[in-house]
Amino acid sequence: MEQMYIRKIAAELSLPGKGVSAAVALLDDGCSVPFISRYRKEATGSLDEVAVTSIRDRINQLREL
Repeated sequence: MEQMYIRKIAAELSLPGKGVSAAVALLDDGCSVPFISRYRKEATGSLDEVAVTSIRDRINQLREL
């Protein structure tokens, strides 16, 4: 189910699936959006704060459904 969400978010936001997956994993580990976008660029493929925030909001929406 989680992979389906990641593919859906990647398609909706036109982002690479690998970066979305890494961002979701970091968010689940309790990392903040600024931390991920500044210090985990190598893991996320250089996603900026706007993209990470969009990923966070969308994954939360999908999980609540």
